[in-house]
Amino acid sequence: MSKLLLASIHDVGPRFEREVDQLAGQLAEILGGPKFAMLVVPDHWGEAPLAENRAFQRRLRDWADQGVEMFVHGWFHKDLAEHTGAAAFKAKHMTAGEGEFLGLSRAEASRRMADGRKLVEDAIGRSAAGFIAPAWLYGDGALEALKDNGFALAEDHMKVWQPETGKVLAKGPVITWASRSVPRQLSSRLVASLARNLLHPQRVMRIAVHPGDTRVPALIYSIGQTFSAFAARRPAGRYADLLSA
Repeated sequence: MSKLLLASIHDVGPRFEREVDQLAGQLAEILGGPKFAMLVVPDHWGEAPLAENRAFQRRLRDWADQGVEMFVHGWFHKDLAEHTGAAAFKAKHMTAGEGEFLGLSRAEASRRMADGRKLVEDAIGRSAAGFIAPAWLYGDGALEALKDNGFALAEDHMKVWQPETGKVLAKGPVITWASRSVPRQLSSRLVASLARNLLHPQRVMRIAVHPGDTRVPALIYSIGQTFSAFAARRPAGRYADLLSA
């Protein structure tokens, strides 16, 4: 397979409709159309239930009809579990209390995956592209539950894989930005700058944006620079392209 650019907008749902619109417009302009995936949260922090918002469900279907891939992105996106050991480190340092699937049992993770999948697929009128855990964090229960739910694809920070077989389809870090503090903003901008100069040899590049990015003009500028740098050297494609490679 030739080199590929995979773009995604995280945390898509009624809570961040304005921000998602802004990001979708920016990416479509750079990539030449809606050549990106959306990661849909069924009920962000229990405050924005997709099930009760028919208008946003119709928007999801419209985007899907245009070719946007739709992933199930957890259920609440909020982590309420108590963690110890390595999981405690990840929960504290890799996300701001949003690693929902880091501490779930197999049964509970499977239930939320199945419920999220039904809701998203009913909204878009087709199969979901796959499942991606909030903050890209999976506990053992979530990894086991993935095998129970028949998702075609899953993704974490360093790879994309087929849950059914465990086959890794793409390797390499995903480029993303952190907006929750000035030091994190500065470090993510630095990483993005290095990446757009050093990672062109990588076969599959994944770049992810979040609604919070829209609140920081410097991040929006960095996002535009980074997408433009990679889009100039490789086509923007679909995650599903990895299955036919």
